[in-house]
Amino acid sequence: MDILISGLLLSGTYALIAMGLNLQYGVARIMNLANGEMLVLGGLAAFWAYTTAALSPLLTALVAAPLAFAGNWLIYRFLLLPLVRRAKSRGQLEVDSILATFGMSFALVGIMVSIHGEYFTYSYLADPLSLLGYTVALNRLVAFLFAVAIGGGLYYWLNHSYQGTAVRAVSVDTEAAGLVGINVDRVAAFAFALGGAVTAVGGTLISTFITLDASIGVIFTMKALIIIIMGGVGDTRGAIVAAIILGVVETAVATIVDPGLTLVAAYVIFLAVLLFRPEGLFGARAT
Repeated sequence: MDILISGLLLSGTYALIAMGLNLQYGVARIMNLANGEMLVLGGLAAFWAYTTAALSPLLTALVAAPLAFAGNWLIYRFLLLPLVRRAKSRGQLEVDSILATFGMSFALVGIMVSIHGEYFTYSYLADPLSLLGYTVALNRLVAFLFAVAIGGGLYYWLNHSYQGTAVRAVSVDTEAAGLVGINVDRVAAFAFALGGAVTAVGGTLISTFITLDASIGVIFTMKALIIIIMGGVGDTRGAIVAAIILGVVETAVATIVDPGLTLVAAYVIFLAVLLFRPEGLFGARAT
């Protein structure tokens, strides 16, 4: 039961991070390999704010979100939109965006190393709490609750607002969305920027209980990709279920076997999904 509770608490943050990349890939058609670095930037902002001004990471998230939104909008507008407009097919866009964001990830790592080259961690709400008769860390519980609130709000917005409907329409078919009057470029830019903001907020939350460093972003990018592929590209419901599975499996492996094998377990899940369920948990099998 300890493993299940700990895995569920971890999965909330994983789901939030995956939702950010899902918006960028599922809507804007950008496979952003620098997604993990945006998470680390959010965590670094929380670390600075807490260690220099004793500002709660939860308040830092309110500042990091609009800054990350603006930064990702500029990245899309000036770096990625030209790639979108010149691409003759979705396959070409995916290749170009992978190359562009792969290089951008190295640039961001270099910038973070030059600013703060060491591991960064801090103690925030690191107190034990009894939950259902089991002991959990308060910072993990708080991060989970905030991730659930943000993820729930995002899910409601996507499914019960005009803007959210436009985003989902572009995700399904860009040409049809354009024919009904939706500005596809504007919606794609908004989705990419929103995805970056959600990921940065996830970084501020996860930094409260995980030690981060500039080069760890690639690990979170991989985990977000696993969740997206397992849940189905553009499927928010699938991302949530996949995040729960990954969080529980990683916790079980770390507790029962060895903490160093959690990435191995994640990779095995990734391969299994690619081989046996490439359309995702809730996707329809190709006929």
